Amino acid sequence: MALTDIAIKKAKPRDKAYALTDGNGLYLWLTPAGGKLWRWSYRFANKEKVISYGKYPDVSLLRAREKHAAARTLFAEGVDPMAQRKEDKIAKKAVEEHSFQKISEKWLTHWRANKSPRHVDYVVRRLESDVYPMLGARPIAQIQAQELVALVNAIQTRGARDIAKRALETTGQIFRYAVAQGYASRSPASDIRPSDILTPRGRKNYARLDAKEFPGLLRSIEVYQGKPITRLAMKLMALSFVRTSELILAKWSEIDFEAARWDIPSERMKMRTPHIVPLAKQSLELLSLLKGLTGHTEWLFPGDRSDKKPMSNNTILKALERMGYKARMTGHGFRGLASTILHERGYNHEHIELQLAHAARDQVSASYNHAMYLEPRKKLMQDWADLVEAMQRGAAVLPIKQHAA
Repeated sequence: MALTDIAIKKAKPRDKAYALTDGNGLYLWLTPAGGKLWRWSYRFANKEKVISYGKYPDVSLLRAREKHAAARTLFAEGVDPMAQRKEDKIAKKAVEEHSFQKISEKWLTHWRANKSPRHVDYVVRRLESDVYPMLGARPIAQIQAQELVALVNAIQTRGARDIAKRALETTGQIFRYAVAQGYASRSPASDIRPSDILTPRGRKNYARLDAKEFPGLLRSIEVYQGKPITRLAMKLMALSFVRTSELILAKWSEIDFEAARWDIPSERMKMRTPHIVPLAKQSLELLSLLKGLTGHTEWLFPGDRSDKKPMSNNTILKALERMGYKARMTGHGFRGLASTILHERGYNHEHIELQLAHAARDQVSASYNHAMYLEPRKKLMQDWADLVEAMQRGAAVLPIKQHAA
């Protein structure tokens, strides 16, 4: 009689191993230790063989029958099921070793030698977030141009056009490496250009609120119901108006509490020169609080999943969206608001531009310019922090006010 799940569950171990037959040669082998193993004993090329289908209940009765039926079909066609299983495992391993992800990891080792840690970290995170989910397991030699088009369109559809373009560029580099190293015969990326896929767009500024809406945003941040670290990240961005990448990749080694300054190294700056952010008392208080939360890590703002990596560059944008500011405000918008308000209040244009790290710098003057006008910039940053604090409390208005600085 065919086996049933009830009969299998009731079967108890004995002093010696024994079998419960199911039919067509399939049987359950019960060991004295309590193991229950699906097996089939057959003869192929004048040799007795035993193939195993797995352990019950990991392999159910129904699944064992399916595996057995497939093995018997091979046997009927003159193929040894056990030999075929070994060949399949070897082929699968070969496919995995030549998968897009495996080859891209080899490319990363080759490519990263002369790249900044910031750039390498960005590329790795983009591969992990956007490319590997779609292409990672695919054999690199089998990937077609249409798959790259689907990848780019999937990223573009969520509104990340620039990331989609960079993903195509990066995959193109990986495919060129694969061809050079003999893992693929040609690159499907060579068949397409970004302009073939990406929707053309005119130049536009980052979304940001009007200055009159800024106090409301500050109050929304103060009562933000999400993760405390995300709230502190938005508060520090409002106080320091650094770029999003400069904020999320910040390390505790860059913060000097005693000197009240944040020294951002050149490799993390868009202009590739060092940048000093004078820290107002409000920023120092915020950082002291943050130190108690993340001071055990390398990063001021570690990621949710692992404190070995920094916060995602989408975290602040998503938090703003949850607060009701979708398409109205971005992390970069804090910079525009600070520039507008400080200019309207009469602060020196050159001081503001230097603090925004906008000022043009050449290689010769870079080591000097980053510290230029540091004293008035310290006052500017403290005045700005006082104004932000007052706006958050509802005690400040934003009229144009000439300031001698």
